[in-house]
Amino acid sequence: MSQTEGSWQRRDFLRGAALLALAIGVPVAGVSLSDLDASEAPTDRQREMMRRVSQAVLPATDTPGAGDVGVGDFVILALAHGLDGTREPAGSAEIPWAVPQYQRRDGSVRYVDWLEGTLSRMGNGDFLRRDDAGLHDLVARIDAEAFAEGADAHPWRAIKGLILLGYYTSEVGGSQELRFELTPGRFDPALPMGPNTRAWSSDWTAVEFG
Repeated sequence: MSQTEGSWQRRDFLRGAALLALAIGVPVAGVSLSDLDASEAPTDRQREMMRRVSQAVLPATDTPGAGDVGVGDFVILALAHGLDGTREPAGSAEIPWAVPQYQRRDGSVRYVDWLEGTLSRMGNGDFLRRDDAGLHDLVARIDAEAFAEGADAHPWRAIKGLILLGYYTSEVGGSQELRFELTPGRFDPALPMGPNTRAWSSDWTAVEFG
């Protein structure tokens, strides 16, 4: 194996570093999407779409929503780098959900393009002109379709999973939306819990994404 084949190139390292930075909560302003290959670089419309879709999945409450903290850009980077197997070729079972125009030559799915095309079709035009409630309704329809029986390979499942992952590993999601205590902390064998008790971001057995 040559040195080039056996080691990371500087550009690969920078791409990975950018993805990691977003995952651990570095402000989006400090991370650039410019290192993506031209074929994977999002349009301004796609970035706005992903920001608003992320916000529809996890809207602002007493804490900022997913779109507010830059999860949309995290998802775009994660998909470009194949996080959670999103660059693996789609098998025959996935083809009904990812029609050929949204597949690369290697058989993997172009999730961002798929979502843009799906929202455009469902919204009868420019879905970004819809207000938040209208866009939420479209996302809810996709979500219901994706989690229906027999839709295990639906592309929305991967996108939604990355939205949740990006948010709950961000500074806001991990320390404000969830509670955080450095492990090992104080041991309390029994704690009172109520309907408003938040999960602990440092307890991975209690946190599920998707």
